[in-house]
Amino acid sequence: MDMMKLVESLSEMPFNIYRLSVYDYGKVDTYSFQPCSNCCDSYSVVKAFVMTAAGILYDQGVLKLHLPIRHMLKDLFPSDYDPAWDLVTAEHIMTHRVGFEESFLDIDVENASEYTDNDYLSIILRKPLKYLPGSTYVYSDAAYYLLSRLISRLAGQNVDQFLREKLLTPMGFREVAWSCCPMGYPIGATGLYITTEDMLKLGILYLNNGVYLGKRYVSEEWVRLVISREYEFHAMTASGLIGKGGMFGQLVAFSPADQFAVSCHAYETGDTSRLVSCLDRFLKDRRSQQ
Repeated sequence: MDMMKLVESLSEMPFNIYRLSVYDYGKVDTYSFQPCSNCCDSYSVVKAFVMTAAGILYDQGVLKLHLPIRHMLKDLFPSDYDPAWDLVTAEHIMTHRVGFEESFLDIDVENASEYTDNDYLSIILRKPLKYLPGSTYVYSDAAYYLLSRLISRLAGQNVDQFLREKLLTPMGFREVAWSCCPMGYPIGATGLYITTEDMLKLGILYLNNGVYLGKRYVSEEWVRLVISREYEFHAMTASGLIGKGGMFGQLVAFSPADQFAVSCHAYETGDTSRLVSCLDRFLKDRRSQQ
């Protein structure tokens, strides 16, 4: 199944796709399905970028995955915090096992102007934890705002500035914009506006074990940790596609077995799994023809 057949299949599918970028055995192609802004919101795909910032700090020896974050954010904790927070680590944050009872701090579905405090970190750290940290998966944007603030503390600069210097500018990203809290910190869980071609670069980076265009940005050890412990990147199909999805059908994914990576911007309010299913069929059909 060649690439144009994939594009035709996507065009015929009842899926509101804007733009698709594909990396296939070293070649990048981008397909536009309808007019859209040059930069689009990647929604939760941004979590994979923030997680990568954590990886850079991990490789530098600055971020310790199993050290309680209380040691790094001590002065920012309220005096009456739940003692269970003493157990929360960076790995708990990146695997959504902080101990939250429910999802919260999702500015895509909540009205942030109604929050009672402009200090979003204070909102999070005042939350009592329902579950023992590390024990229970509860997906929440609050976790990645927390990771954004942790990275900012360890890097000495906000995560958007850190990523711009360490990853985005060296990798040739074009326009980039971030949604921030009232205190100026990137939300980290949503609100990264980038081109589809640039979003693809993150998939290529992980496909190539931390290397992009001959330059290493994260270690092979970090890539192994990300995949084995599912730091945002998850197995999406039986064909071996690994990736991260976002609200309304955003996607960045890669298949090591096929030397294939893909990114997509869309606005689909229906079944967003149809895009992944179409990619899965494409990879399976192509293998059967080889």
